[in-house]
Amino acid sequence: MSPMVTLLTSGLYTTIQDEGRFGFSKYGVPKSGAMDQRSFLLANLLVGNDKKCALIEWALLPPILQFNEPTLISISGAICTPYINDKIKKMNTQLAIHKNDILKIKNIKNGVYGYIAIKNGFDTDIRLGSSSFYKGITDQYVLKKNNRIKYKSSHKYIHTNSSVLETGFWINSHTINCYKGPEFDQLGLKEREDLFSQIFTISDVRNRMAIQLTEQIPNELASMLTAPVLPGTVQLTPSGKLIILMRDCQTTGGYPRVLQLSEESINIIAQKREGEKIKFKLQAYAFD
Repeated sequence: MSPMVTLLTSGLYTTIQDEGRFGFSKYGVPKSGAMDQRSFLLANLLVGNDKKCALIEWALLPPILQFNEPTLISISGAICTPYINDKIKKMNTQLAIHKNDILKIKNIKNGVYGYIAIKNGFDTDIRLGSSSFYKGITDQYVLKKNNRIKYKSSHKYIHTNSSVLETGFWINSHTINCYKGPEFDQLGLKEREDLFSQIFTISDVRNRMAIQLTEQIPNELASMLTAPVLPGTVQLTPSGKLIILMRDCQTTGGYPRVLQLSEESINIIAQKREGEKIKFKLQAYAFD
């Protein structure tokens, strides 16, 4: 039998993700990819992978996995406690897996998205240049109980006690750095002041496509035709809602694009839970 990992439980919104799908926006195909690209990259680097290798992403509730052959894994992202065969292990370090080992992840203390990387990446189908799950492009859009995923067995363990001191870069990061969006200059002085002076709350309306904030910005912006959008685009609706587009966002939208988040700020806000607070900080472009 080929090396396989079996999902004994599915967890919550557990998917296969990689860097994302590039070059297909003109066809209406979202970029997708890991919600927190920083933790994604760290997980792969810890097991010596190329940064493009596919891994498992879960949200708030991790899956339980069983591996049928030896390999190396790492756990990054949301702050948690990994267990292999009920023995406590560490995050952000290389972990040896032996035949039939069971991985459980408990005590999710902070953050939303967690990552499980495996040596050489998971062997999954590539669609439009990426393994990232997306409904309508990949056969599955979430992993389910009893799903099996292929991987390449690895008996080459690196005996080291070293690890990366990464304890949640987002925890004390409440400032969201951003740039002016294409319609920013249409905002009035009061609207701009509110945008940068107000503290905003992450609402319960959130998924891989977008995160909506609770507080609103009353405005009289004119309606607009559909225009290109990207992960990190902040839209302002006529009713005053602020919507932050995330990795699975559509490629076009019809609401004014008032801000554009930096890449690091997308990673930070992806890990913020409902009820957490943020504040926007405007950055200058190099040519401003």
